Amino acid sequence: MPKKKMSLAQKVNVLRASVMGANDGIISIAGIVIGVAAATSNAYSILISGLSGTLAGMISMCMGEYVSVSTQKDSQKMALISEKQRLKDQYQQEFNYVQKKYEAQDIDPQLANQATKELMEKDALGTAVQERYGFNPKDFTSPYAAAIASFISFPTGSILPMVAVTVSPADTRILATAIAVLIALLITGYFAAVLGKSNRIKSMFRNAAAGLLTMGVTYLIGQLFAR
Repeated sequence: MPKKKMSLAQKVNVLRASVMGANDGIISIAGIVIGVAAATSNAYSILISGLSGTLAGMISMCMGEYVSVSTQKDSQKMALISEKQRLKDQYQQEFNYVQKKYEAQDIDPQLANQATKELMEKDALGTAVQERYGFNPKDFTSPYAAAIASFISFPTGSILPMVAVTVSPADTRILATAIAVLIALLITGYFAAVLGKSNRIKSMFRNAAAGLLTMGVTYLIGQLFAR
């Protein structure tokens, strides 16, 4: 049996989990290693803290995505069950609901009625669910795909701050790491905006600000315990 291909929506969800996982990996580990670097110049301690944070973070992100997407999928399944019952008990009311949704989009009532009739005859459940709940019942998001994407992307994102902080000279490692992380966050902010179809400049700025705030706070905490 040929393997079922992922739909565009499913691919976008995996990309979303990947981008957000990488973004969290960059911010979280940058915060950890900069905080530790502010407290000690011992490269081994900095590296171990980064590796520990990466292990904890990738497991946390993986399980978080799995639970989140599984909950969404369960809610969608319940919506399907509810809509099946509605179509069975009150088909005409659901027909009217779909037609009114089309009319609300400034479609001529007669044309809306014809479109509703054709779509409901072809796939009543899919049409009604799409209009009432806003998702395609044939296009469930996979919690496993989202979890795996996060599991891989989080440590991938964490590589940059760990490499930057360990290979840079001791007197410039914090500044070098902050600059490298800032550039990476601008990039992930851009791709997050592309996937979310939002303002790219605003997303990049927001992402960079979150990263700088995280690094700033952990740096100050590290300074309090500096030796």
